[in-house]
Amino acid sequence: MAWLPNVNRRSFRTDLMAGLTGAVVVLPQGVAFAAIAGMPLEYGLYAAMVPAIIAALFGSSWHLVSGPTTAGSIVLFSVLSAYAEPGTAHYVALALTLTFMVGVIELGLGFARLGTLVNFISHSVVIGFTAGAAILIAASQLKHFLGMDIPRGLHPHEVLLHIGTHIVEINPYVVAVSVATLVSGLLFKRFLPKFPYMIAAMIFGSVVAYLFNTSLGQAVTGIKTVGALPASLPPLSMPDFSPETIKHLLPGAIAVTLFALTEAVSISRSLAVRSGQHVDGNQEFIGQGLSNMVGSFFSAYVATGSFNRSGVNYAAGARTPLAAVFAGLLLMVVVLLVAPLAAYLPNAAMAGILMLVAWGLIDFHHISLIFKTSRTEAMVLAVTFFSTLLMELEFAIMVGIIASLLVYLNRTSRPNVRVRVPDARLPNRKFNTDAELPECPQLKIVRVDGSLFFGAVNYVAERLREFTEREPRQKHLLMVASGVNFVDVAGAEFLTREATSRRAAGGSLSLYRLKEEPWNTLRRGDYLDKIGWDNVYLNKSEAIADIVRRKLDHDICRHCSRRIFNECKAMPGPEAPLIE
Repeated sequence: MAWLPNVNRRSFRTDLMAGLTGAVVVLPQGVAFAAIAGMPLEYGLYAAMVPAIIAALFGSSWHLVSGPTTAGSIVLFSVLSAYAEPGTAHYVALALTLTFMVGVIELGLGFARLGTLVNFISHSVVIGFTAGAAILIAASQLKHFLGMDIPRGLHPHEVLLHIGTHIVEINPYVVAVSVATLVSGLLFKRFLPKFPYMIAAMIFGSVVAYLFNTSLGQAVTGIKTVGALPASLPPLSMPDFSPETIKHLLPGAIAVTLFALTEAVSISRSLAVRSGQHVDGNQEFIGQGLSNMVGSFFSAYVATGSFNRSGVNYAAGARTPLAAVFAGLLLMVVVLLVAPLAAYLPNAAMAGILMLVAWGLIDFHHISLIFKTSRTEAMVLAVTFFSTLLMELEFAIMVGIIASLLVYLNRTSRPNVRVRVPDARLPNRKFNTDAELPECPQLKIVRVDGSLFFGAVNYVAERLREFTEREPRQKHLLMVASGVNFVDVAGAEFLTREATSRRAAGGSLSLYRLKEEPWNTLRRGDYLDKIGWDNVYLNKSEAIADIVRRKLDHDICRHCSRRIFNECKAMPGPEAPLIE
């Protein structure tokens, strides 16, 4: 409830109108989703009532609206159709049980603080997935936008190919209603931004459709409407808690949970990027879990974040989760009072509205920025985008996450290993990375910027070997460890091997500015005993002074003309050291 202080008269009014818009939008969608899930049609509306309220109050996102979704309904059908006949009382009971189980798993993950898993969904993945989902939304609405019969389950490019080969089947009256809705929405948004343009567009499109049907007849126009909906509130229900049922449904519940959480968090994060809000993954898991657990007792099947409703909610100007609460409450009122009027709401008008929503979900600014600034991030975005178009949504998200993780692992497994030397041109002779500066012939100073873990040690070892091959006389190595945040067992073993091999060759390995966590790892594993406690230093001056005095070969120093350290002044040698 951290958002509660942000509620004021203006936000309350805005959230109320956004909630009303969302309640109207979900009417035809809920019916369609229930049909896809194999549930009685009214259950699609029930799933958009109580779960939306609970998820809004206990979740983290300000704009996420939970309820039935296309993908969630498909997954539910694929899991349950093997155990019961769709639409039967037994099928409904299994759906309610599955919903409760999904909620329990989601809640458990939230309490286990596993919401940090969402940190592996990078910004590029979210942007690409959102853009791909927007295309999917638009493609799914083309049949209503054009008044054509398009087979279900086609990919966007297949939808366009079907339209191209059946272009004569386009219904001009339906297109007129769709375009009228689309254009009126754009005009209201542009010139009357304070008025809820989506509701205005729905009304305008409905009026156009009504005029066509009354003047020409629906048999001529072919303009289909949503149709009258059942006017009832969600009845109380009881899931089946028998051990046998739970045993059968558990694998499916786990699969549905992973998909539902990924979808909900991806949507909440994509909207958070646009609104500048921070999303707490753990709290979002808890909110989703409670919404499904409570919803299962109010005749709701699996609910998760809805791209359509959340996009509508954000586009309608919602400012706090009260918008989703209002959407759930107002849907109950709408179902009771206005459900029969849905007979006048054309599918084409709904398609026009969802086209506006889909366009608004594509973040052209950030897409352009990512392609300008990072080739690897652009690749991740493109992989996620095309995976979303060509694969099932849950797999598309996973592909994007895997691509992002591969980029991350590639970066972390190749930490910067930079040569550092004192620079007389800088104040206090600060260390610098400049290939033109002279180095000590006996001491190599490198800085490692990155963690020394199992994936990075081979790369660091190769870099150090290259340095040794170029300058075999630099048997002593001083590693600047201020950039090393983490050392695992493999990293600790690497440091001990490096120390041992250099000691055997007459040199040494020294560390300075070692952070607390790497220090504790090396200390607990007795690795500091092998490296040598006297080879670990707190600061640069102490390290160089001790190495020059105690470890370097002074015969070599006597004939060295480089003299790059202040400590070299006290060493016998050439008359004109390069110290100044």
